Amino acid sequence: MPYQLPPVWTELKQHAVFPEFSHDERARYNFLANLNRFISTVIAPGNQLAYAKRVEPAFVNANGRGFADRFEVGEAMKQDPVYQMWASLRRSTMEMRQQNGRAVVLRQAQQLANRVAKELEHTDLLQLKENFQVPPYLRHVDNHLMPGSYHTEYFQGDVSNAANYDSGLFVTSGGMLGSLTDGGGRAIAAWIKETYPDFHPHQILDIGCGLGHNTLPIAIAFPDAMVIGIDAGAPMLRYGAARAHALKVQNVKFIQADAADMKEFADGQFDWVQTTMFLHETGGKSIHKIFKEIGRVLKNGGLNLHIEQPQYTPEMSMYEQFMRDWDAYYNAEPYWGHMHDLKPEELMEEAGVPKNKFMQVGVKAINDLDKKKQDGKVTEDYGRSPIWNVFGGWKAE
Repeated sequence: MPYQLPPVWTELKQHAVFPEFSHDERARYNFLANLNRFISTVIAPGNQLAYAKRVEPAFVNANGRGFADRFEVGEAMKQDPVYQMWASLRRSTMEMRQQNGRAVVLRQAQQLANRVAKELEHTDLLQLKENFQVPPYLRHVDNHLMPGSYHTEYFQGDVSNAANYDSGLFVTSGGMLGSLTDGGGRAIAAWIKETYPDFHPHQILDIGCGLGHNTLPIAIAFPDAMVIGIDAGAPMLRYGAARAHALKVQNVKFIQADAADMKEFADGQFDWVQTTMFLHETGGKSIHKIFKEIGRVLKNGGLNLHIEQPQYTPEMSMYEQFMRDWDAYYNAEPYWGHMHDLKPEELMEEAGVPKNKFMQVGVKAINDLDKKKQDGKVTEDYGRSPIWNVFGGWKAE
């Protein structure tokens, strides 16, 4: 079958605080990006064939009925050799990607910290807090199998995990998010401009901004707005502010804050509140507190948008629900399944968005590295696809 190679890693934009890679380190990343793309496009489709031809018929014969839910599908699929091979390879590539990236950044950790500090000398883009308490639901998880996740600092001024994340998302996505790994932010900014051409926000809040991959495209698209990105992880914010300065984006600030208690911001301060692939990393109780806080800081008539994977609904097949749930069990994303079981329109109501103002659309990430197209198709990998679900709405006036 046709196989589209991902772009080479060296096509990523090498900004001023990007980690330096040796020849062998680049080669390892290129190998892993190719392996990820091969797993998702060539091996993954075998799961559906195994399910249809072998797993589901065997279950029906043994039980006299079909599957009741995705959990029954999971128990049956986990016995199938095709699924076992795919799941093992997918887990292994993530482990290899994290360990290779970790080896790259730790050998130059102090140099990276020095470069970030120099970039931040003459800027006010960063605001960190003394004695900030990272929320427990973040402290207890190494998201994406990254040791220490987003918040761990190994020394004062450290940015190691942020640099690892910045350089490694290319591998995880197979290069499908562009030269600055900002395909999600670019897509949502373009969609807003096209769909709501008369919307001119002055204050934008990006919650769970990380190092700003998807924050900066919004700031660039709306140069007259001030975009504030908040996150709990100091290394991410530190690196993100330096990265923004290096890329000459000035209408942005990175502030350390807990999204469940945004006391830094006034009622009705923001015209637009945004998250990108953040909610599935949020603990079950905290997500409701976050939406209530969003409702408080969002002005009446303001826009509330969230890029996520699709919700699990009765219209989604149990097989697809099971496949999408993989990250919850094997990629250190324990809140993933719970988040996608929630009804987004009910979450939005908690933020003051009435059901008649609720919307849900599909947005494809913009990739400036794709030089070849094959039938215009993008393969779904049930968790890593650049086709994202966007839900949101306008807060009541």
